[in-house]
Amino acid sequence: MNEKVSALLNEQVNKEFYSAYLYLDMANFYTQKGLDGFANWYEIQAKEEQDHAMLMYQYLQNNGEKVTLEAIAKPDKKFETLMDPLTAGLEHEKYVTSLINNIYAAAIEVNDYRTTQFLDWFIKEQGEEEKNSMDLITKMELFGDDARSLYMLNSELAARVYSEPSLTL
Repeated sequence: MNEKVSALLNEQVNKEFYSAYLYLDMANFYTQKGLDGFANWYEIQAKEEQDHAMLMYQYLQNNGEKVTLEAIAKPDKKFETLMDPLTAGLEHEKYVTSLINNIYAAAIEVNDYRTTQFLDWFIKEQGEEEKNSMDLITKMELFGDDARSLYMLNSELAARVYSEPSLTL
């Protein structure tokens, strides 16, 4: 594997674990606000990000690359309103999309088609992640100011269940 591509994937493992940490922080915020459904939604997001990290970890190992685990930074976002984590989540997903796109571009540059094929799943996944984040923002804008509607939205988010990623290596 190309050295630059390997390094970018290694960095992304850490960034995916950071994403999980960030989403746990968001879940914690909502738990403190008494919104267990919102907390559930972000706890599942955290599990998904851990899965993403582990898929990249395994991909690197399957290709004979050394995986270097770095310290995970403390989330630095401050949440004051119920909307704050939602907008921060969308912003973060767009950032992650840009990181995946950068790795993909680096792989294309060196004709690493195996890695581009591997990353195709992540590109599709990021499209879903951004849409989910935008949908949550839209629902909060529509219903968040009304206590009954917020209760129903919270109940909807509480019903979300974790499912393992569809990508197999």
